[in-house]
Amino acid sequence: MVPTADALADSFHVLLVDQRGHGESTRRPADLSRRAFVEDVITVIEALLPGQKVTLVGQSMGAHTAFLTASARPDLVDRLVMLEGHVAGSDRTEDARELGNYFASWPVPFTDVASARKFLGESPLAQAWIDGLERTERGLRPRFDADVMERTIAAVHEPRWTEWEGLTVPTLAVFAEHGMFTNEQRDELICRRPGTRRADIPEGSHDAHLDAFGTWIRILSDYLELA
Repeated sequence: MVPTADALADSFHVLLVDQRGHGESTRRPADLSRRAFVEDVITVIEALLPGQKVTLVGQSMGAHTAFLTASARPDLVDRLVMLEGHVAGSDRTEDARELGNYFASWPVPFTDVASARKFLGESPLAQAWIDGLERTERGLRPRFDADVMERTIAAVHEPRWTEWEGLTVPTLAVFAEHGMFTNEQRDELICRRPGTRRADIPEGSHDAHLDAFGTWIRILSDYLELA
């Protein structure tokens, strides 16, 4: 979400949170529960913005963490924006394993950026992964481990409808035309919490913050400026 933060920085005070197991945070945390991720966000808010409410913005798993944070501590959250996020979970037990297997298949460390791009491809998501690689003495490696990602996503796949239906924080749910969720899944999210605002990006994938960047920033900025 770095490009998103950069696009907003001139108009808003933006904080980026490296979620545990990602980025420059703890690489192999002992606790990968949803509660642990939520407590991390709460700690950041209370430490850096004491006495203030924030707008939480997240994509995919980040949206799920943001939603659960808003549910647990509505006193800290003014508004919530979820891009390609959902709360229904998944009944496919193999989903998390397949993701873990994909990350485990990366031939890391990569010798250089060219070798990383040859394997990962030319997509905006691939470029984001490449930009985030860590340089080591042996080469370039991701800032996460496959098994940690698998365990993290497995927790995200548990349904959280109770928290969603009880959420009191004003929320914008944004979906991309070629995103992860079916029309029925998108409709159900709104129907089960009718006060939720919805916006649709008429292009882009699950990673619309990368491959439909301009539309995403316009939708997000318009919503933020309503305050």
